Amino acid sequence: MKKEELLERIESHQPDILGMPNTREHAVILPLIEKEDDLHILFEVRSQRMRRQPGEVCFPGGKIDSGETPEEAALREMHEEIGVHPSEVSFIRKLGMVTTPFGVKLHVFTGFLPTILNLTLNPDEVEEVFTVPFTFFKNNPATDHYIHMHIEPDEKFPTEDIPNGKNYKWQTVQYRENFYYYKNYVIWGLTALIVADFMERFQIRH
Repeated sequence: MKKEELLERIESHQPDILGMPNTREHAVILPLIEKEDDLHILFEVRSQRMRRQPGEVCFPGGKIDSGETPEEAALREMHEEIGVHPSEVSFIRKLGMVTTPFGVKLHVFTGFLPTILNLTLNPDEVEEVFTVPFTFFKNNPATDHYIHMHIEPDEKFPTEDIPNGKNYKWQTVQYRENFYYYKNYVIWGLTALIVADFMERFQIRH
């Protein structure tokens, strides 16, 4: 390969997360709504019919289909799940991206929903929706808990080829999980992480 050819390829390259070529890409939206003299965040409760994480609290969103942008995916999923049309969402902005130890890259957006909502829930995906006022999050910071993930190489891993061989000291990864408890709802995992980051990033504090 010549230098010019490599430079052309690098120039057209879109920066991404290194070492994660087979990452599953998803997109979610943190929906904001003005309600009762406060700003609220809207959440979904996943249907008990769902194969993964039934009954858990989440944001509208899902897998990014071929040919669509992350923003389009988040808005499409919200329309399919709770009936909010993309044209009804204002001030859509990307907040950032989250990667998980389980091979998921999550694009996170926010946007304002209409004050008067006419929702149509998809019973196959959504059990119910509820909103939580900013005031609650300002007065009730997330509770932090931790998961410890132990790294264990498989039987065919060439430990003999690395320094210290079988005595190599593999690290234990500590993964933080945020928890919020609102009425009878438990908001945790990536959903709580996104909320906690949102509150901190935009200095929404008591």
